[in-house]
Amino acid sequence: MRYRELGRTGLRVSEIGFGGEWMDGTPEEARAVVDAAEAAGVNILDCWMPDPTRRSNLGDALLGRRERWVIQGHLGSTWQGEQYVRTRDIAQVRPAFEDLLARFHTDYMDLGMIHYVDRADDFDALMAGSPFMAYVRELRAAGTIRHVGLSTHNPEIARRAVLCPEIEMILFSVNPAFDMMPATDDLDAYFDERGEQAATDGMRPERAELYALAEETGTGITVMKGYMGGRLFDASQSPFGVALTPVQCLHYALTRPAVASVMVGFGEPAHVADAVAYESATDAEKDYASVLAGAPRHAYVGQCTYCGHCAPCPRGIDIAAVNKFFDLATSYDEVPDSVREHYRALGATAAECIACRACEGRCPFGVHVAERMAAAAELFGC
Repeated sequence: MRYRELGRTGLRVSEIGFGGEWMDGTPEEARAVVDAAEAAGVNILDCWMPDPTRRSNLGDALLGRRERWVIQGHLGSTWQGEQYVRTRDIAQVRPAFEDLLARFHTDYMDLGMIHYVDRADDFDALMAGSPFMAYVRELRAAGTIRHVGLSTHNPEIARRAVLCPEIEMILFSVNPAFDMMPATDDLDAYFDERGEQAATDGMRPERAELYALAEETGTGITVMKGYMGGRLFDASQSPFGVALTPVQCLHYALTRPAVASVMVGFGEPAHVADAVAYESATDAEKDYASVLAGAPRHAYVGQCTYCGHCAPCPRGIDIAAVNKFFDLATSYDEVPDSVREHYRALGATAAECIACRACEGRCPFGVHVAERMAAAAELFGC
């Protein structure tokens, strides 16, 4: 298992994470999944689920090994009238979070997640001196939550969160289909015919800018919806008209800037095995780019997705990394010093490109790599 820094939190997390949402079996089944995940090196768990039974099953399975796990615990995910309710009402939020701690046999959560903020008015109300945020700050000051995070599906809300120094990381929905969807607070839009139409419209600039901005501000990203609810595995349901594998979906998400871990829904040990297969997968098995390039519906033509097909470069340039830093830098009026230094630390820079264009013949999306290298060399001055 490989591990990554989660933004500026100082936490090192497994790039394959455990999304607890789908863990709805018996206590014995929960323990089997936790055992399999831990044996594979998984060390981060997201537990937004409000259902008391699932909370207890997972909490009991972690008993005696809590310190080996980084846990994302959500504030605002409650269980009312035998159903899930998202709320900002402190009278509901406080007991729900205290219940989460109790059922996980712990006195802290590594990441206190402000749960499911997809609307601008919700974000504004939270940040305008709300009792909810006062409670979050109270928990942070007491060490009951070690770091503050926020979950959202909306790239505009994610951008605002990334620009908020108080929020250290975000849980965000990332997959190649969602990256083509315009910002919206209607989650259903991602899964209906609007999502299929978006697959012909190209990657949305606001999502590319979000990843770049998160990288620049040191805001870590953990990923939800990496498989698009499983739809990407079925050509008849995929908005692209082709099927991807779990490994390909994981590779797509893990090649976005600032992404540290993908939260995969494990319902049984076999699901763990499917995901951690990524750690030993070949480049060919990870190759989502060729699949998407041959899809009947896609619009990635001319856009670098950092897939790495361009390698190897005869001059030793890490073309995908140069493109990441170039895209990051061009989202600002002036190149941030930190981005410039990261770029220079690559060693072989874009200035060493000899425009042989061998890489362009390997690019599934027809990116004009030599032109981008020339532009990057001019922008960074080397």
